[in-house]
Amino acid sequence: MSMPATNNNQLGTYLKDRRGKLDPTAFGFSLTRRRTPGLRREEVAQRANVSPTWYTWLEQGRGGAPSAEVLERIAGALMLTTVEREHLFLLALGRPPEVRYQAGEGISPRLQRVLDALAFSPAFVKTCTWDIVAWNRAASAVFDYGSLLPGQLNILRRIFLDPETRAAQLDWESVARLVVAVFRADATRAGAVKNIEALVDELCRQSPEFAAMWRDNDVRAHGEGIKSLKHPQAGLIAMEFSSFAVDGRPDLSMVVYNPATPTDYEKVRAIIEAGSEAVR
Repeated sequence: MSMPATNNNQLGTYLKDRRGKLDPTAFGFSLTRRRTPGLRREEVAQRANVSPTWYTWLEQGRGGAPSAEVLERIAGALMLTTVEREHLFLLALGRPPEVRYQAGEGISPRLQRVLDALAFSPAFVKTCTWDIVAWNRAASAVFDYGSLLPGQLNILRRIFLDPETRAAQLDWESVARLVVAVFRADATRAGAVKNIEALVDELCRQSPEFAAMWRDNDVRAHGEGIKSLKHPQAGLIAMEFSSFAVDGRPDLSMVVYNPATPTDYEKVRAIIEAGSEAVR
């Protein structure tokens, strides 16, 4: 017997599969008189506070499109993970759920090893509030991250409040405008608008330039580009940058800088090696 190539009721199949993997006793339900594993439909409906009949129709593919609010309750009733919840919304509504910002604690050792493997490419991981939470030796040497206190490890504070960082920019105003616009887009995308209010208020008070740029309400992407930096020892350095999302961590992104030319590469290598000699 051949199996059907497609499933026209993927949502119902997914819901049935998820409830079949749950332990009824964990939710206070009896194991008696059960012919199949997992929760019954009426038990899921009870936990989600929806009609058992309507939930049955939903699994059968004839319940109509559920609202986002009901999907949230069903996701909670089925104890779905973040990825499973997103999959549920995509199946039911054709879109992911609204973002729930959750700030994590640092990065995994595996991701740090990825950074460390980039010997002559300055790289770091930042949050959507643009705090630097991890970096490699090249970034420490070129951007001087290793000498900063935790409160200083924020890109916006450095750009707007640190004279040395400002002086290192080839075109400070263009860089600052890009940073503000991308910062706004990052925070909104991650659902962290409330989380950045204190930082925005602080910067508005301390930097009239930031306040003016913030009022412009610009948003921009920050996928890749060229960064020109005036280094105090090596002079002008050009680096190509690329920004990457960290899968499973919507609060984080990784930025990697590669020297743009062989001459820039030699300058970055000399900075890193000089830093290593100073530590010895």
